[in-house]
Amino acid sequence: QVQLVQSGGGLVQPGGSLRLSCTASGSIVDIVTMGWYRQAPGQERASVALLILPETTQYEASVQGRFTVSRDNAKNTVYLQMNELKPEDTADYYCRIRAVDMDYWGNGTLVTVSS
Repeated sequence: QVQLVQSGGGLVQPGGSLRLSCTASGSIVDIVTMGWYRQAPGQERASVALLILPETTQYEASVQGRFTVSRDNAKNTVYLQMNELKPEDTADYYCRIRAVDMDYWGNGTLVTVSS
């Protein structure tokens, strides 16, 4: 069973940057999308940044221009570069890789933006 292992996250001041990483423990074939979701307390999990293979990206409006999703095929890894972070970006962040026949989720990492 392939697992997605997340790293990055933590506490950062407003205006700062973080990079989240999500690495698959094995090969995943027939990938449709790779992306990141977030869930703030009391809110539903929602899409933040999607990479629709091969190269189309979609961003939630509030992160457009600040967040960038990318991948490294050789490392089976998808990244989320987050710049100009705001307190409202505070949430648990989850990576997701959707393939034709399977749907994989990371176990989440907390990002806290606070001074």
